Amino acid sequence: MNDQPLRLALIIASTRQGRFGTAIGRWTARVANGRPDFTTDVIDLASLPLPADLGGSATATGFADRIGDADAIVIVTCEYNHGYPASLKLAIDTVRQEWAAKPVGFVSYGGIAGGLRAVEQLRQVLAELHAVTVRDTVSFHFPHDRVDPDGHVTDPATAKAAEAAAHTLFDRLTWWGTALHAARAARPYVLAG
Repeated sequence: MNDQPLRLALIIASTRQGRFGTAIGRWTARVANGRPDFTTDVIDLASLPLPADLGGSATATGFADRIGDADAIVIVTCEYNHGYPASLKLAIDTVRQEWAAKPVGFVSYGGIAGGLRAVEQLRQVLAELHAVTVRDTVSFHFPHDRVDPDGHVTDPATAKAAEAAAHTLFDRLTWWGTALHAARAARPYVLAG
């Protein structure tokens, strides 16, 4: 594992028309792809319609396989009404065992809170699935004025702060991803029931 990059699943959570998550997702993927410690699988929930009935559909199975293959996960989420999007809750609930003993980081965006209220709720949900959420996050406050649609941060101060925060986040994910990958290889982490 020491010579192999970690497999990073990057989930873009919002599925709303006109969403800003694509821009933030592009920025996040660009930073991750600039690091030698990751290969990135971008999972855009808007292009992966998960069925309301999760009973073994091909789409749900494909999503589960991608989460299962990941060594680390980053969720790019907005904040809707002080919470995270319903599309993300459906995606999280589509799989169970695949989340276990995996590190999860967050890149959030929104108004004055920058999506951090959504992140705090996600920590509780993911703890129930035995995922390990890392403390360090990236948070974009009022990003529409600072990030263009292609995911380039146009404000120099925001760009510098966001990139520094992202590298801290990815450093933590590398540590946890490497440690948990080795631990799962030595002794599988199986959820009860």
